[in-house]
Amino acid sequence: MALGKIELQHHFFTDNSKVILQNEEMTASLFRYPSGVEAIELNNSRGRLVVLPYMGQMIWDLEFDDTDLKMKNMFSQPKKVTSVIDTYGCFAFHSGLIRNGCPGPEDEHDLHGEMPCAEMDRAWLEITDEGITICGETEYVKGFGHHYLARPTVKMFSQESFIEISMNVKNLSGTEMPLQYMCHTNYAYIENAVLKQNIPDDAFKLRESVPGHVKPTENWLEYNRKIISGLEMITALNKPEMYDPEIVFFADELNQYQEAAEFEMISPDGTTFFTRFSTAELNYATRWILHNSDQQVGAFVLPATCRPEGFLAAERAGTLLKLDAGEEKTFTVITGKK
Repeated sequence: MALGKIELQHHFFTDNSKVILQNEEMTASLFRYPSGVEAIELNNSRGRLVVLPYMGQMIWDLEFDDTDLKMKNMFSQPKKVTSVIDTYGCFAFHSGLIRNGCPGPEDEHDLHGEMPCAEMDRAWLEITDEGITICGETEYVKGFGHHYLARPTVKMFSQESFIEISMNVKNLSGTEMPLQYMCHTNYAYIENAVLKQNIPDDAFKLRESVPGHVKPTENWLEYNRKIISGLEMITALNKPEMYDPEIVFFADELNQYQEAAEFEMISPDGTTFFTRFSTAELNYATRWILHNSDQQVGAFVLPATCRPEGFLAAERAGTLLKLDAGEEKTFTVITGKK
C-alpha cells in the first residue's frame, strides 16, 4: 500500500548527512560526497544501500548482514563525471540504452553507453508498507537523433537482504529506436566461492573477442585456450592468478532453459549472493571475473538484452531490440544476499 512520496531537490543534499524519513524499520538519509555527488542512503534492519539519484541512479554501495556486496575498487567516493570508467567503484549501474557494452573497433559509443552517468531530471522517494523505492527519470533527446524517457528505480524492502532494480524505457520519438540494456552488478570477489545457476554450465561460452581495455598476457591466452578446448571450466573462484586480465563468459537465449533465471555465488562459509530475473525481459547473461591488486570482481551474472560487445555486434547478431514510436519496455532484477 502506498503511504507517501517525497519529491527531492538538489539543495536538500548537504555535506552533513540528514535523515528525511524514519519509521520502525527503515531510515532514509541525504548527503553529498566531497566530490559534489548527491547520495541517498537507505537503511533497514539488515543493511544499507547508497544510491546516486542524479547520476544515472547508480548504486554506489550495498551491504547486508555486515557483508559488503561490492567489488574491490580504487575509488573512495563517486566522481562527478560523464563516463563510467572514471568512477568505476559502484555496486551497480544501468548500462545502455541506445548503445551498450564494450565498443567494438568500428563502434563510436563510450564504454557501456550513455546511461551509467546520465544526469537525471528528477528524483523522488516512494514509501509503501513493503519498503522505500528510489525513483528517477531522465529525458534523452538529440536534434536529428533519438528521444526517450528512462525511469529507473531501486527498492529496499523492510527486513529483507535483497533489492529490486528496475528500468523503464519509453520511446518518445515518432520513429523506431534501438535498445540495448544491461543491469551491471559488480559483486565482490569471494575466494573459493562456488558459482551455481538454474541453467546448464555448458550454456556459458568464453568471450573470444578482446576489448580495447584488455591487455592479454601469454599465460592468460593459454588459460583461455584451455577453457575453449574444455580442459578448464570455472565453476568456483579458485584460480585468482588466472583472472587478470578479466575472464568473461556469455550465456545466450536463456529462455530455452528457464522462464525465471536464478544465479548464485556461494562462499565457503555458506554466505550466498543471488540474482533473479525474467528471461522474457533479459534473455542474455554475462559472467565477469577479475582479480588483481586494484580491482577484484565476482560478477556471477550481468543480466542483459544482448551480449555486451557493442552496438554493431548486437546488430549483426540480430539481438538489437527495437522500440516502436511510443512503445516502452521494463526490465526488473532482484539481487542481494540470501
